[in-house]
Amino acid sequence: MSTKTARHTFDDSKEKLAQDLRTVVSDTEDLLRATADQAGEKAASLRERAQANLSVAKARLQDTERAMIERTRVAAQATDEYVHENPWYAVGVAAGVGLLLGMLIGRGR
Repeated sequence: MSTKTARHTFDDSKEKLAQDLRTVVSDTEDLLRATADQAGEKAASLRERAQANLSVAKARLQDTERAMIERTRVAAQATDEYVHENPWYAVGVAAGVGLLLGMLIGRGR
């Protein structure tokens, strides 16, 4: 899977999760309004809808978490391979960043 495809899939998952959470909130608000003055069939129906949407939102959240963990693992593995293949370049970059941070901190005093 290419980086752009993975990023697009991840962004789609985040948007779908946000939409599912908005639906859960909306259904919960409907449930609260419906049960404020009655506890009949309408309230039971809204409770069932809220529970179903909550289950879907939880499943999507778990899928998104798995995708994030996988992307993090792949990025860490790629970084590890790059550093092993180019150790002196990595040391140089780290030293440069350290020098830059040191200069910035020293200037702030």
